[in-house]
Amino acid sequence: MADNNTVMVDERLGHIAFIMDGNGRWATKRMLPRTVGHKYGAENFKKIVKYCGKIGIKAVTVYAFSTENWGRPKNEVDTIMNLLSQYLDTCEEEMKIHGIKYKFLGDMSVFTPELREKIARVEEISKDNSLLLNVAINYGSRAEIVHAFNALAREGKKEITEKDVSDALYTAHCPDPDLIVRTGGDIRLSNFLLWQAQYSEFYFTDVLWPDLTTDNIDEIVREFYSRKRRYGKV
Repeated sequence: MADNNTVMVDERLGHIAFIMDGNGRWATKRMLPRTVGHKYGAENFKKIVKYCGKIGIKAVTVYAFSTENWGRPKNEVDTIMNLLSQYLDTCEEEMKIHGIKYKFLGDMSVFTPELREKIARVEEISKDNSLLLNVAINYGSRAEIVHAFNALAREGKKEITEKDVSDALYTAHCPDPDLIVRTGGDIRLSNFLLWQAQYSEFYFTDVLWPDLTTDNIDEIVREFYSRKRRYGKV
């Protein structure tokens, strides 16, 4: 049951996506190793996803690790991979409590067999749940589009439509995001959902990801509902 200050969404906001930026800077501001910021960010990720489900959002996508993030220091990458593995270990309990359906977006071939097996298991046992959570890992939108075109070429497609491409993307199972939120102060998409974002609304905030609160989500949703989405029309 929502309190008087909590917003509840309707069909106009069915899918929200987050660029979870600012974990490292959050830690640096506190004179802590950047890896600590990722741990706090991971905890906040779980809280925010659950809250989105509570207020009625049916699909959430998070940008957890990009194809470019492999260029970060090894200890930071190792920390993120360990956090992912630990999170996968808790998913079965989370999906039972919160009804989460997990989908992982990106090229999984680079991960260890153990990690790929965990990902496949989580997707399989959660497939009948209702709250969709897309986790983009080793994800880059340009790579996703190239992957889609290669898949269509292998099918022998000669004339390719927009629908063909959309159906070949990692996100073919869900509608495009209505709203994309980026924390951390930067105003760019950073190779995230470039095809799917054609008519998404955007919200940029200076708040660092570990500091994002449920009150911030309410504020973001209210801002979204204050806009008129015209989709190129009047």
